[in-house]
Amino acid sequence: MSLSDTIRNTFVPIHREGYPFIAAFFVVSLLLGWLWGPLFWVGMVLTIWCIYFYRDPLRITPLDDDLVISSADGKISSVGMCVPPAELDLGTEPMLRICVFMNVFSVHINRAPVRGKIISVMHRPGKFLNAELDKASSENERSSVLIDSAHGTVAVVQIAGLVARRIVCWSKAGEDLTTGERFGLIRFGSRNDIYLPKGAVARVAVGQTAVAGETVLAEFNDARTAPTVRIA
Repeated sequence: MSLSDTIRNTFVPIHREGYPFIAAFFVVSLLLGWLWGPLFWVGMVLTIWCIYFYRDPLRITPLDDDLVISSADGKISSVGMCVPPAELDLGTEPMLRICVFMNVFSVHINRAPVRGKIISVMHRPGKFLNAELDKASSENERSSVLIDSAHGTVAVVQIAGLVARRIVCWSKAGEDLTTGERFGLIRFGSRNDIYLPKGAVARVAVGQTAVAGETVLAEFNDARTAPTVRIA
């Protein structure tokens, strides 16, 4: 590997959604520095954090229709059966739900957990409770993407939280998504809920760290039960 390749691989790409915010942070830093020199460096630290927040690293995604891949970076905060929110129109029977909580230091680009066609994209206003709370699924501001996959309808719900105030979803109904493809982001924290149809078996446990586009959350067409976990 050449020196140029090493340098290129060291710097993580920045998503275009972040450019206006990074520019704004930098301009504010200049203004603060004009008022009082030390404030410039405070502003620059925040600017560097903003650049870090909008990083968009490459991911190696398994392409297998029997696998469900994490849609977000963060901590698995819940795994279990749950009745999906009414607006998803997925019925009243419990579905396997896997929740991934993103803190302010996580990569915030969200990726498709499965391959398929987008059935609908819907936004629902709501509260800004702590996204780790279970009731955030039904009470918080959220945007939902329903995907017609090889195993039935899969729902990905982007949920706002205490700090997160802006949900972005650039994908639209009728579009095809490939597993691991970027479809949106949430600014400054929050979580994703993934609702899976019958036949899905969880392959993660609460407390585990997930990587969007890489971590296998669940699996179809497998008779094995959910694995036990070891914490050490």
